[in-house]
Amino acid sequence: MEGILRIIALDFCSMVETQEIELRGHIIASGVMMQLTDRVMDMGGNFEILVFEVGKKKTDTSYARLRIGASGKEKLHAILSEVHRLGGSPVEVKDIRLVPAEADRVVPKGFYTTSNHPTQVKYNGEWVPVGSIEMDFLIVVDPDRKTATAMPLGKIRKGNLVVVGEQGVSVTYPERPREQSTFEFMHGTVSSERPSETLIAQIAKEILDLRKKGGKIALVGGPAIIHTGAGNAVASMVRNGYIDVIFAGNALATHDIENSLYGTSLGMDITTGKPVTGGHNHHLYAISEIMRAGSIRKAVEKGVVKNGIMYECIKHNVPYVLAGSIRDDGPLPDVIQDVMVAQDAMRKHIHGCSMVLMVATLLHSIAVGNCLPSSVKTICVDINPAHVTKLMDRGTTQAIGVVSDAGTFLPLLARQLEIQSQAAATGKK
Repeated sequence: MEGILRIIALDFCSMVETQEIELRGHIIASGVMMQLTDRVMDMGGNFEILVFEVGKKKTDTSYARLRIGASGKEKLHAILSEVHRLGGSPVEVKDIRLVPAEADRVVPKGFYTTSNHPTQVKYNGEWVPVGSIEMDFLIVVDPDRKTATAMPLGKIRKGNLVVVGEQGVSVTYPERPREQSTFEFMHGTVSSERPSETLIAQIAKEILDLRKKGGKIALVGGPAIIHTGAGNAVASMVRNGYIDVIFAGNALATHDIENSLYGTSLGMDITTGKPVTGGHNHHLYAISEIMRAGSIRKAVEKGVVKNGIMYECIKHNVPYVLAGSIRDDGPLPDVIQDVMVAQDAMRKHIHGCSMVLMVATLLHSIAVGNCLPSSVKTICVDINPAHVTKLMDRGTTQAIGVVSDAGTFLPLLARQLEIQSQAAATGKK
């Protein structure tokens, strides 16, 4: 009996596959160490901490080496793939494996797909940073220039050298901010008890601090901004230089212009909230007037549109990207109806953004979120808590969520920006 038990134990041990991995950086403060061990256990694996060197000061980094185990190669591979996304890498890192694309948009099986975290690849024994990082891209290496670039599947061309597998790829999971900030206080959370004046004041301070450093602020907005009466607040933020680019759809611009021309949004009087006789036609009349002028810019220049968000964008040379959808009326002549062209237009303006405010638009927020590196501070505001959570579930893990009506949040934010900027100008705290 003893011999049989010994044989069974040996057979079980032979089924367990292991691999050692390393973690470096602020792995405690960022929570990545806990996330990694939880992920391993949730997937049915086990771990053993071999080395754990903890930084002694707030700015010091830490180092850990772990042995990850699982019953079978396939399960271990699946666990290591998840660990890799959190910044865990093999102790011995080999060069990446490159395979040429056999045709345009036809890529080798097993190709590596990116996260939105800073990424490097080991090529010819050297670590090369991956440029233009976005989630769900492929990595293409140019041997002549010795560069690595993240690229969408649709732009892969025959002969492009594509990274296959996770070998030689290193991901740096974002650390918790070292400074005291809204993002340190609420990093990766959804607040159902906000907005409060305190939180909005903190967000305003973040915006003003980023502006001093030359950072760009983007707004992703839905038509509820106009419906709830927050259009004037956004217009003032554009006018006063707090917004550098706007990403939206046909609806935001249409109802903003409808409000400018007729004082309504979806036929409802903005000031009273009551329907206006014949108001259901107003948004179509607004589109027609812009069509007649030729574009939003021409309508502003001709004096057709005299106020509102789009008016301030034209007057202050703030760029905007209006991306179309299957639901659009018209659409306005400025709307980009090819979604892939709209993606590229957004990417041009996303470059250099330090913060993105996403307000009352689920699909547009997810679309822009998918294009953002994890280093971009992201605030998602929506009246529906599920919408805020869904953005994070889709990969924009750096976002903080505020459950609020756009008509409450944006006027308070605009007010705080003015209060704090005036206080700074006069030297008051």
